[in-house]
Amino acid sequence: MEKYDVIVVGGGFAGVCAAISASENGAKTLLVDKSNALGGAAHNCLINPFMPTHTKINGEKFELSLGLFQRVREELIARSALKGIIFAEEELKYVLQKMVQKAGVDLLYHAYLHKVNRSENNITSLEFSSVGGPIVLSAPYYVDATGDAQLAYLASCPTRLGREKDNLCQPMTLCFRLGGVDVESFYKDKNRINELYKQFKAEGKIKNPREDILVFKMTYDGVLHFNTTRVVKRNPTDAFDVTKAEIEAREQVHELIDFLKENTESMKNAFLLSTAPQIGVRESRMIEGEYVLNVNDCLSFRKFEDSIAVSNYDIDIHNPEGSGTSHYFFPDGEYFTIPYRSLIPKGVDNLLVAGRCISSDHEAQASYRIMPIVANIGESAGVAIALASKNKTTTKNIDVKQLQKILQSRNMFLGL
Repeated sequence: MEKYDVIVVGGGFAGVCAAISASENGAKTLLVDKSNALGGAAHNCLINPFMPTHTKINGEKFELSLGLFQRVREELIARSALKGIIFAEEELKYVLQKMVQKAGVDLLYHAYLHKVNRSENNITSLEFSSVGGPIVLSAPYYVDATGDAQLAYLASCPTRLGREKDNLCQPMTLCFRLGGVDVESFYKDKNRINELYKQFKAEGKIKNPREDILVFKMTYDGVLHFNTTRVVKRNPTDAFDVTKAEIEAREQVHELIDFLKENTESMKNAFLLSTAPQIGVRESRMIEGEYVLNVNDCLSFRKFEDSIAVSNYDIDIHNPEGSGTSHYFFPDGEYFTIPYRSLIPKGVDNLLVAGRCISSDHEAQASYRIMPIVANIGESAGVAIALASKNKTTTKNIDVKQLQKILQSRNMFLGL
């Protein structure tokens, strides 16, 4: 079996970018994912589109999420697979796989992490379930890009779940697609449809707790993408609760389809094209790291000395208890930065965490959890873990200034 410097677990945007940047900075890297392709939530949960991360500085549009994420965007554009912020998932899967292979990263699909072995403050090996039985993999350094902080959790690193007062997480959502839609007519009629939806909810005819219908156009004609089911008060880290969530969400899918077909002319020929392979999770575990990024950092537009990424996506919180979605939109030219310390879990010296499960509170996580930003976090984690490997030091003791210099050379914007 190959010997690796770094093992990255999780093939979403954070994991892909961590693996590529680690390999491009000299670390022999293996990327492991539980599914059959790369893309994470974009692939497994049909999460689409890329939410915007630009701002205006001196009246000019300025993109904050650059680096590898920008390279992904350019590859998609070259394949006519990106229209604005909407992308084609099948093309994305191919683009990410080619980028990973080009960077020299080895891939392992269909492997589910179930055990982490450690000695004192170091992880020594990982155990995966596979169709051929258990697989044991080891390396000097690791990146947890699982989204659920699964590696860190299994390594007994301190984690927490959801919001502080009751551990409730943002709702889970099963995305779905309808084909055969007269899209232009639907959007002309959208306001009336939403008002009727609210009326049906008030009359008890709609059980979905979401307050309105959230829908997006796609890159191909006659198809609409719905991100509008809402399952509340379920634990996304409990398999039994996730099973119940999948069942509830599928009921909501068909409830909404019936409503649309019976009450809209634009949907008279519509049909269910697909539901996501698995329900989408906005929030679950987060590590307790060397620094806990908090909502005051966001609202004060704090700029950290150890910045490794930036965010200005709104603090977008879908009510964990029922209806309603709260927003805080950042003013033009304002953003906060994400400190490297929030990627370092307590109690382990050879692990970094990347993605929506870094160390933060509930409100801050609502802003940085989107794909462009977690891609930047992942790229930073990959460079940092490569530096730790090269210098044979702990993740806490790398030279952060050197990390930032390398990131800037990779066209990353750090807000410094």
